[in-house]
Amino acid sequence: MHPIVVERELEMRLILSPERGLAVPALLAYHSDDPYAVHVTFHIDSGHPVHWTFARDLLVEGVFRPGGQGDVRVWPSKAEGRSVVLIALSSPDGDALLEAPAAQVSAWLERTLRAVPPGSEGEQLGIDDGIAELLAR
Repeated sequence: MHPIVVERELEMRLILSPERGLAVPALLAYHSDDPYAVHVTFHIDSGHPVHWTFARDLLVEGVFRPGGQGDVRVWPSKAEGRSVVLIALSSPDGDALLEAPAAQVSAWLERTLRAVPPGSEGEQLGIDDGIAELLAR
């Protein structure tokens, strides 16, 4: 079976201060062969994209209420009268606060949840088949 890939390009906003932000093109990607994770690639001006991977459940939770701790935190908010999702990323190289349009993130997440429904992620990994094969020996 070929893996299912669900992608969405969108423009996020890197928040530099309450008054200033910078548009950042981003690619959200979900792969059924890595069913618990979402991958985000930020295309910044350096010529080298920045990649982050974190739990799909964290992003789903963050659309509705604050979630996460440590390196990745996600929560819903409003900006200029529109619904957004804020994503705070921390690494040894620095911290970033990004704002994404909630409607676009939610629509993409819905597509990932249709592709691999919650609770069925383990089936995508074939763990049960592998265990059965080991036990049959």
